[in-house]
Amino acid sequence: MDVQEPEDRFEEELMDEEETPEEPAAHSEVAPISDPEPVARPEVSIPSDLPSAESAEGPAWFVVHCYSGYENKVRHNLEQRIETMGMKDKIFDVVIPTQEEIEVKEGKRRTVERHIFPGYVLVNMALSEESWYVVRNTPGVTGFVGMGNQPTPLRPEEVSQIIKRMEAEAPTVKVSFKVGERVRIIDGPFNDFRGMVAEIDMERTKVRVMVSFFGRETPVELDFLQVERA
Repeated sequence: MDVQEPEDRFEEELMDEEETPEEPAAHSEVAPISDPEPVARPEVSIPSDLPSAESAEGPAWFVVHCYSGYENKVRHNLEQRIETMGMKDKIFDVVIPTQEEIEVKEGKRRTVERHIFPGYVLVNMALSEESWYVVRNTPGVTGFVGMGNQPTPLRPEEVSQIIKRMEAEAPTVKVSFKVGERVRIIDGPFNDFRGMVAEIDMERTKVRVMVSFFGRETPVELDFLQVERA
């Protein structure tokens, strides 16, 4: 059976939330949103169907919703709560999945750190009433990924895929144009020519542009830095 990519799972959840805005998604309490800085809210009560601290199983990775853009602040808040509330033996790690990305814009290249799953934070913990309470009532957290109030742990293969992406040696490349769009050549012997993007080679950071010469379309291979959107 094929394993569904973690990113696909999160994207499907976000799409479902967008298609039915009037009904909360079944897997979570509140969807992550890009709003002004979150304000203090009343604490959320512990669900009755969670295991007690004594009967909690071993550690697993859980996905937490938070306000998009506040992932780092949520991690900081949660790490402080773990420290002050003596939960290091129940909540073991808080991770924001990130990936280095080379952004090409206006003829300039810069390396940025991009969140793989904006609006989500991963927490490694032994699920119990106590650990759920600490995480769920962290400022900025809006819920767990799961059915109702029951958080669903990530499968081991999903965790491996996320770690593999985070540890990738070569950063991904992000460009502002795509196949079928018109671009302008800004460097080289074809400077100021315009054409249509026919192919993008992410591994070689090259783009093939169809340029018109004397009424004929001719493919020209260029570096990402040599073109911009027309």
